[in-house]
Amino acid sequence: MRKIEAAAKLRSARKTQIRKKIPKRRKKTPAKKNTRNRKSDPIPEIAGMRPPPPGRGKRGEKGHLAYLLRQAQAATRLTQERALEDLGVTPPQFAVLTMLRAYPGLSGADLARVALLTPQTVGVIIRNLERDGAIRKTLHPVHGRVLQWSLTRRGGTLLDKSRSRVVALERRLVAGLSAKSQVTIRRWLSKIAADLQQDG
Repeated sequence: MRKIEAAAKLRSARKTQIRKKIPKRRKKTPAKKNTRNRKSDPIPEIAGMRPPPPGRGKRGEKGHLAYLLRQAQAATRLTQERALEDLGVTPPQFAVLTMLRAYPGLSGADLARVALLTPQTVGVIIRNLERDGAIRKTLHPVHGRVLQWSLTRRGGTLLDKSRSRVVALERRLVAGLSAKSQVTIRRWLSKIAADLQQDG
């Protein structure tokens, strides 16, 4: 009888132990990580550095020629945009009008090549200039599906007004250069285009 009672007490004691809430070990919370984006954190050695203005460092005489040409073109285009803005003419439109005066009867594809624009861009420009009465189309005498474009009187007047603004910009570009230096630069730029065009 005593053995049965002892066994019952033992079972009861075990149940009590199981029911007791054994405190769980708290997981150590890791130290809060720095939530700043480490990629955007400045490196101490170069903190506060800024790229130099045009004409200095890699943006000047130490720069790659291809980059310097691109930088000069971007600055020229921005200045041209500002000069033509009140006339409602964009630099690409000015290029198209200029080429049509020099080579009347060009097709859209030819215009894209000589104006250094995509066919899609030239398509939009042609539609806008035709709508404004600045250019007109005629059918090619041999290839009937090909449209040729030429300036109207209104287009010629618009080009003359635009040209006077661009001439002022070109005077700034050649300021301080002798006539001989200007010829040398024109030949050099033309040669770059001709030589690299052959590679394509």
